[in-house]
Amino acid sequence: MSLIHDVDVLLLLATAMAAKRRPAEALDIVAAIDLLQNNVPVADKLVDAFPRLTAAGLLTASGEGVQLTAAAEALIETLPRKVETPERLFALRQQLADWAAPAEAALAVVPAITVDALRAAILAHRAAAASSAKNLLVAKPKPAETTKRPGQRQRKPMPARRRKD
Repeated sequence: MSLIHDVDVLLLLATAMAAKRRPAEALDIVAAIDLLQNNVPVADKLVDAFPRLTAAGLLTASGEGVQLTAAAEALIETLPRKVETPERLFALRQQLADWAAPAEAALAVVPAITVDALRAAILAHRAAAASSAKNLLVAKPKPAETTKRPGQRQRKPMPARRRKD
């Protein structure tokens, strides 16, 4: 790809997270983006990124959602696993800079996710975040300090030995 936008990298990684078992729908992609960077870009920017990634041969339409192509899955597989999200996004951006799209990828169909569908998904995700419902895509918070489990006591020290005179 020649010009790489931040939204392209974010959308590709979010689609990889959301499309594990089935094609990712708009709400799944929005939830994954929120998990990755705690901020969802404007729907217009996201919709503009779909044709760019499709033309590069990295996304394909599948029913009501999108999924990664085999080439995109290969890019995602080579990313480092045990690093923070910004480092993964940077590594993916470097890989996309070196990516050369195959010639037949330009004929690919643009995914069926529209601006209206993304706006509705963003509003639904914000409403779900405001409610008391549990979002399963959100990472569990880590405790600030290690606490002892309740009911676990430390062993009492042995009494001091007495001397026999």
